[in-house]
Amino acid sequence: MLYKKTEEYNSEALEGISANIKSSLDLLGEDSSREGLISTPLRVAKAWSYMTNGYQQDGLAILKSAIFNENSQEMVIVKDIELYSMCEHHMVPFYGKAHIGYLPNGKITGLSKLARVVDVYARRLQVQERMTVQIRDAIQEALDPHGVAVVIEAKHLCMMMRGVQKQNSSTVTSAFTGPFLENSSTRKEFMDLISHKLS
Repeated sequence: MLYKKTEEYNSEALEGISANIKSSLDLLGEDSSREGLISTPLRVAKAWSYMTNGYQQDGLAILKSAIFNENSQEMVIVKDIELYSMCEHHMVPFYGKAHIGYLPNGKITGLSKLARVVDVYARRLQVQERMTVQIRDAIQEALDPHGVAVVIEAKHLCMMMRGVQKQNSSTVTSAFTGPFLENSSTRKEFMDLISHKLS
């Protein structure tokens, strides 16, 4: 399946998740039967189903659905791709931006497909380090380019709301192949371009 409509839900899963959320509310000392919380378990179940619908999507299939033969070998970059994900350790959000670059090797893909691939891997329980590599590897496998570069910068609510409570901290991860990994000038060009702001 390439895409999953957000309004389609697995009713059995919703029922089970809702029951667990209701129990959790009661265990936290809340009254799950009070007016403001009666519909909360189902809302949470639907929200979690949406925020983890990347499990039902195939990043490779998305990229391969729009591959075009093109002789260009110049760097292709899509930057500032918004992402929202859920930390698998505490199940609270982390959010930020992904920057993707690749050096074509006779094939390109639709630019929107790169953003969709970010969503596929972001909409799962994740750690930022693994997600960065998953995005890189999907692009490398689908397009077989000369090289791929992925940089993600994100803020993690598990660090901001709890634990060390460092509200201004951010995490940057990167994953490279080909010249982005082996050639410092190619990597620098990519990093300079994703840092550049259009006037």
